[in-house]
Amino acid sequence: MIITKRKPVSVGEMLTEEFLGPLKLTQGQLAKAMGVSRRTINELCTGKRAVTVDTALMLARAFDNTPDFWLNIQRRNDIWDALHTPKRRARIEKAMPVREMIA
Repeated sequence: MIITKRKPVSVGEMLTEEFLGPLKLTQGQLAKAMGVSRRTINELCTGKRAVTVDTALMLARAFDNTPDFWLNIQRRNDIWDALHTPKRRARIEKAMPVREMIA
């Protein structure tokens, strides 16, 4: 696993900088296209909401790409957050290979 010091681009950054801005779409227009509230889109854009499978499927339909595109962005951020939060990392590092327990 490659661990970088720089946090990966977030779903909100990607959505805002690569989709909404260039397409001159508002959060309200995207919300309407996806059939969700403007608040949902705003929370995605500001990093207050994570992408779920359902949301990834809707974003993929709205932008004619794949749900994996959106889920991979979310996954990379989730992993980065887990490994760069001291309490979470300490808990993760306590895990040991099962092979060591049964040997």
